[in-house]
Amino acid sequence: MAIEEGAFAERGINVQWTDIPEGTGKMCQLLKDNQADIAIILTEGILKSIIEGNPTRIIQGYIATPLLWGIHVSAASNYHNIADLKGTKAAISRLGSGSHLMSYVHAEQQGWNTNTLQFEIIHNLHGAIEALTSGAADYFMWEHFTTKPLVDNGTFRRLADCPTPWPCFVIAATQDCILEQPAVLRHVLEVINLYSHEFKSIPSIDRTLSNRYGQQLEDVRSWLGVTRWKQDQIKSQTIDIVQDKLLHLKLISNRVESTSLLTNL
Repeated sequence: MAIEEGAFAERGINVQWTDIPEGTGKMCQLLKDNQADIAIILTEGILKSIIEGNPTRIIQGYIATPLLWGIHVSAASNYHNIADLKGTKAAISRLGSGSHLMSYVHAEQQGWNTNTLQFEIIHNLHGAIEALTSGAADYFMWEHFTTKPLVDNGTFRRLADCPTPWPCFVIAATQDCILEQPAVLRHVLEVINLYSHEFKSIPSIDRTLSNRYGQQLEDVRSWLGVTRWKQDQIKSQTIDIVQDKLLHLKLISNRVESTSLLTNL
């Protein structure tokens, strides 16, 4: 919306937005390869990537509330409750993605042995439809509301939801961009924060979102009701909680100081 209304252009900034249907793992790679300067990205995914050497830093929080991950199976499958999924194969967009990391979080919550988890890499939502329909994978974790049209039309069945145990989205930027264009990044954040602060109060925003994204109006209203935006940096204590969980699940090999993960502009 800020791009469409010229809010960045007014400040002399040309912001080019690209949707990445492959998700967090792909975005981490784009940042690492300097093919993107900034990303709105899942907290746990970018933290793992930075700890593993991605020259990127979190410059601000973006969503202060958890992401609601729906646990989906093919509507034609014989899986009818979460216990049925023990020992089956999860579809994930790629290694290091949210769907990958949250599979571990969910498995631990269920008391499953996380060392025995099996994965089928499916790249994107379309790949998940193919994998679950063909039986190449058994279940798929993806954001509840994004996936709900596929539940409504009978492609998927949702067995349950698994919220992230932390605020779900942050804004990250490459170290090159932080060093070379800190003032530009500050302006970008100012614009984003102005829009996110007022977002819920925009007249008929629920109908606008419903029309643009092909979602039921009641679902958009539910999503708006459980989503809260953040206009400041994520707390180092939150970073430590995420790191502790990733380390416990053996998804990272070590913890690092939050100062090497965060940059305040």
